[in-house]
Amino acid sequence: MSAPAALVFDFDGLLMDTESAALRAWQAEFEARGTHLPTDVWRSGVGRRDSHSILLAYLREQIGSFDAEEVGKSWRARLDASLETEGLREGVRDYLDAASRLGLRLAVASSATADWVLGHLERVGVRHRFDVITCGDDHPPKPRPDIYLATVAALGVRAGAAIAFEDSPPGVTSAKAAGLHCVAVPNPATATLTFEGADRIIASFTQLPSTLLISG
Repeated sequence: MSAPAALVFDFDGLLMDTESAALRAWQAEFEARGTHLPTDVWRSGVGRRDSHSILLAYLREQIGSFDAEEVGKSWRARLDASLETEGLREGVRDYLDAASRLGLRLAVASSATADWVLGHLERVGVRHRFDVITCGDDHPPKPRPDIYLATVAALGVRAGAAIAFEDSPPGVTSAKAAGLHCVAVPNPATATLTFEGADRIIASFTQLPSTLLISG
């Protein structure tokens, strides 16, 4: 594509590797209850809003009844503790800086809730870098295209003039359905998944210098 007008980033697993932290927290929950979480079960929920329901259903198959609210609180405590010092994925700041130099619009498009996304962006000091932040509170989740459609509308750019960055197959599906160019940037927890439909796949933000990808 020619030089883009905007860059749109997913949040979980993409700007920050919350996915790997979430996987470790779930593995610890399963192990604390005397069972094991297979990676294929985990991957079946990656990028989906109902991922917790999928994992809780599998846990119930393994150990029978349990207090789902208690498990959820325990998992969240583990996750929050592991993310206290988690920063942006390597190379992300270079992309944000390059976009600013080139005058590109920046946005976040996430199925997660606003309190989660905004809280972490504020914590790592980049919330102010984004012109638009669209979250899942008021939109159907990915792989539906609604979040991306709302984002490009708020940015005031054509979908075809924006590059989306995603770390999960549902995210890629969402971005492409909305008409954006999409680059898949897997994290360690999603690296073995298949990213059909992505226009490009890079192993990390450091694999391809930002200026080569976004300057046209």
